[in-house]
Amino acid sequence: MKSYLFILRKPAHSGAFVQEMLDIILTTAAFDQKTSLLLLDDAVFQLKNGQQPEQFDMKDTASIYHALEIYDVKTIYAEIESLEERGLKPGNLCLPVQSVYRKDITTLMRRHDVLFPG
Repeated sequence: MKSYLFILRKPAHSGAFVQEMLDIILTTAAFDQKTSLLLLDDAVFQLKNGQQPEQFDMKDTASIYHALEIYDVKTIYAEIESLEERGLKPGNLCLPVQSVYRKDITTLMRRHDVLFPG
């Protein structure tokens, strides 16, 4: 079994891109691959509590994130600096995350077999 790290950088409602990435993540996990996520930059907004995507005629990605656990995707990392730069704290997010400092991201990436940027 390989370990996959999906590296997300785009905000929650940037067209269909986030929804497509989540579909790829769920598909990978469905094939019993060890799957983790890393949220960088504006991607930390993907887990922000209180989003109202229906105002923009978008799908609620938070509900998809809640389905990750069903597919055994339990490790979601969020870069501490990305959260701080956007005025967010782990408590502002709809799922628990493991916070990681920017300086430690290279080490985190090396622990995975496959990196999937998105």
